[in-house]
Amino acid sequence: MGEILGIGTTHFPGAVGHGENMTRTLQSVLADPALPLQYRDPANWPARMREEWADDEGKSAGRQHQAALKTHFRRAREELDRFNPDVVIIFGDDQYENFKEDIIPPFCVQAYDEVVFHPFAHRSGPNVWDEPADKEFRVKGHREAGKYLTRRLIEQNVDMAYAYKPLHDALSHAFANTIMFLDYDRQGFPWAVIPVQVNCYGSKVIYQRGGRGPIGQAAPEADLDPPSPSPARCMQVGAAIARAMTESPWKVAIVASSSWSHAFLTDKNWQLHPDVPADRRLYAALESGDYATWRETSLASFVESGQQEMLNWAVLVGAMEALDRKPQVTDFLETWVCNSDKILAVFRP
Repeated sequence: MGEILGIGTTHFPGAVGHGENMTRTLQSVLADPALPLQYRDPANWPARMREEWADDEGKSAGRQHQAALKTHFRRAREELDRFNPDVVIIFGDDQYENFKEDIIPPFCVQAYDEVVFHPFAHRSGPNVWDEPADKEFRVKGHREAGKYLTRRLIEQNVDMAYAYKPLHDALSHAFANTIMFLDYDRQGFPWAVIPVQVNCYGSKVIYQRGGRGPIGQAAPEADLDPPSPSPARCMQVGAAIARAMTESPWKVAIVASSSWSHAFLTDKNWQLHPDVPADRRLYAALESGDYATWRETSLASFVESGQQEMLNWAVLVGAMEALDRKPQVTDFLETWVCNSDKILAVFRP
């Protein structure tokens, strides 16, 4: 019977760069002429946001946030090293990278033989590792386990899409960044990987093409795409994955990778800051094992709070509920100026 380790982490693009630049999304919102004048003045921001912004436009807060993230990544790596899985299944979103107008699957098992990616090829500016723009990463895939997983999901009435090679992009940043962050100290990443795409962006995946939408302007209904799977459906899929891999011959780490509420997706806050209270609510439920709260939270609520990418976590939550697990390790990194709250969770076998 296969053992399972659960990990929740982030693939936050800002952590690829230097901490003093972590407020870039906020800076772009402040420069947007559509932002009402009153919200350009920090005096009208929440108190915690003003504290982080301080007198250096959030540079110190960004450096502190990155230092805390390094601790998260190293802690997650320690768990992986201790468990030493045969395969790592990563739940991640695709922001108009590999899946575009030709197909947007709700979920897709990427059963590749090998994962090859160049994460800095389209990135401007330096990275924290000072690695060159043409740096290539090669990680083992696991087609056999990917095919097994897909087969077992279909047998459980989950009509799972699958792929043996990329469509447009070798690896979406949700997966590429996760692999890099779990190898933050560049020890190497010796484990085979199965990326599992979750269509988190749903109605805005084509409309916004992975970027910010207009401030203060609702998208015309005709321009929106069909919705994402609901949190409840993601949890069902996660439970089916847990059952399948428990019955497999492999030790498996399942990793949900995303930040939580994203400022640039939280229109009710004029895209200035994430919905921290909404994140705190679901974090408290995660800590206590109150998974019903996750199941009963609607997709509309996730979207209103900029929590679309947390659907990756909903898959993990469903898996852990099926295994009757509560997290042994949790940590909440709150931020009002670095775009999104970041959470670490570890569910040991």
